[in-house]
Amino acid sequence: QVQLVESGGGLVQSGGSLRLSCAASGFTFNRHAMTWVRRPPGQGFEWVAEINGEGDTTRYRPSVKGRFSISRDNVANTLSLQMNDLKPEDTAVYFCTRNYDANSYTAWEDPRGPGTQVTVSS
Repeated sequence: QVQLVESGGGLVQSGGSLRLSCAASGFTFNRHAMTWVRRPPGQGFEWVAEINGEGDTTRYRPSVKGRFSISRDNVANTLSLQMNDLKPEDTAVYFCTRNYDANSYTAWEDPRGPGTQVTVSS
């Protein structure tokens, strides 16, 4: 079955960095674009970043563009999110999820995993 397991979250000070990882299994990884979403405290899901199946097209939420970088390894079946210059407003539970298609600008499935908590202190 499809499994997506996030890791790498933690507590950092404003301006710090974290690298999130997502281990994927149970499906053909490169046939799906992949997306990071987050859920801030008391709020719904926010789309953060997306990468297509081949890994050569990326998109970002405007508030994280230039600070976050999404990447994937289609051999190891892993997805990553490098987060630099973190701000308190980045505090959230972060989830990886797959899109229904390999192309960008496609819908993403509801997150399956528990996510990983990122807390940024001011």
